[in-house]
Amino acid sequence: MFDSSVVSAGLDLLLDWQVLIVMICSSLYGLFIGAMPGLTATMAVALLIPITFYMPPIPAIASIITMSAMAIFAGDIPGTLVHIPGTPSSAAYCDDSYSLAKKGKAAVVLGTNVTLSVLGGLCGSLILTSMAPILAEVAMQFSSFEFFWLVCIGLSCAVLISAASPLKGFISLLVGLLITCIGLDITLGFPRFTFDRPELFEGFSFIPAMIGMFGMAEIFKNVSEKQSALEKVTIQSMNIFSGMLGRIRGWWKQIFRSGILGTLVGVLPGAGADIAAWICYGVAKKFSKHPEEYGKGSLEGIANSAAANNAALSGAFIPALVFGIPGDSITAIVIGVLFMKGLEPGPNLFQNSPEFLFAIYMVFILANLLMLPLGYLAIRLATKVMYVPTNLLHPIIVGFCVVGAFAINNTNFDVMAMLGFGVLAYFMIANGFPVAPAILGLVLGKMLENTFMQSMLKSEWDLTAFFDRPISATLGVITFALWLSPFFMKMIKKAIAKRIA
Repeated sequence: MFDSSVVSAGLDLLLDWQVLIVMICSSLYGLFIGAMPGLTATMAVALLIPITFYMPPIPAIASIITMSAMAIFAGDIPGTLVHIPGTPSSAAYCDDSYSLAKKGKAAVVLGTNVTLSVLGGLCGSLILTSMAPILAEVAMQFSSFEFFWLVCIGLSCAVLISAASPLKGFISLLVGLLITCIGLDITLGFPRFTFDRPELFEGFSFIPAMIGMFGMAEIFKNVSEKQSALEKVTIQSMNIFSGMLGRIRGWWKQIFRSGILGTLVGVLPGAGADIAAWICYGVAKKFSKHPEEYGKGSLEGIANSAAANNAALSGAFIPALVFGIPGDSITAIVIGVLFMKGLEPGPNLFQNSPEFLFAIYMVFILANLLMLPLGYLAIRLATKVMYVPTNLLHPIIVGFCVVGAFAINNTNFDVMAMLGFGVLAYFMIANGFPVAPAILGLVLGKMLENTFMQSMLKSEWDLTAFFDRPISATLGVITFALWLSPFFMKMIKKAIAKRIA
């Protein structure tokens, strides 16, 4: 694929002391941002842009790639220790991580997070290196019809992974979807449920909602029960990699599947690591030998989603580099940086600057390898929070929640919304309703409406158009199969019970 001269030139670009220093500094920055609830990887990349003005192309792109990979992993740390996902992609398995941490398995969870993030990232990097043009061609065939079905699959996973009751999971999902209806109608521009408040015209921001429903709800719960959220979370051993090789041997097929599936989801423009995590979590539960553990403390579910997170990051670069179409918000910024450096993403980039592309591919591999030692150090530092007195820890967590919510738009309205969502989630938890489906409904609700309305306008309100295209029809069949699978499973179980009887 690359001849020896291109490889040699690419390595010369990569193995420059400035590039390596930039990558290490970006790693530390990404670990800090990811561990702070509300400070997303996209926000961190945006803050890096002024600094990249003074960098050559390779260090500029390497800083973004390295920081993003570290931030996505670091979001698992607060999710495990204090039940507040640092990034949206950590929300899919936050309940499992925290449940296991309360059982004294925080070290195992964090070791699994960092190890599987590395393996998933490497899997995505290899796919990016070997199959970028092919996968980009497939992604280009996705229209609003295909994206509608993809969103439906993601939402279906939210109900399927509900540990307690699929009905309560479905109701929770509807709550999230209902909240996304607040704001201006996308086709007519008519305000819905805004009560003439200008702040509601754009709807609620997802980050304050996530912080409130995971972070503040946990604080409300523990204060009401007069107990500490962290008294049960103990780090019994800092040997976080103990037994990891054995677990990887047992999971290797699932890791491989999640790495490939995460990359494929990342290829789709607008999907991203958070959707990849939810879909892989749902798929893992569907094929698991112990599906009852999911949502209550499944290390297997954590491993699958963690692998998908970082694999999706590599996948998002495929359409960005090959066609100049951003796979997510981070690659949208990367495309802008490339243009600023005089490099136009697309087929010409493959022909005119193959050494640049090779260096970028190697940056992905090196960034994921750096995650192992630096991630271990980040975990060691983060676990010091266990020694902070409870009467100090709760106000600190509330402070992070407030700062994270305010930092999105710099408005007090987001802070009040965060508190309101915290109260809503507290009452949901108290009555046995899972919070995760509501969060996914908030994430995908707008995309569901947008893709449906675009499809309807293009097809002149002909519903059969959703099955006219081969890929769309396939995804539609998969969606209906997911919806009908509980009924089929009940019928099969009844048939087996009759035969046994």
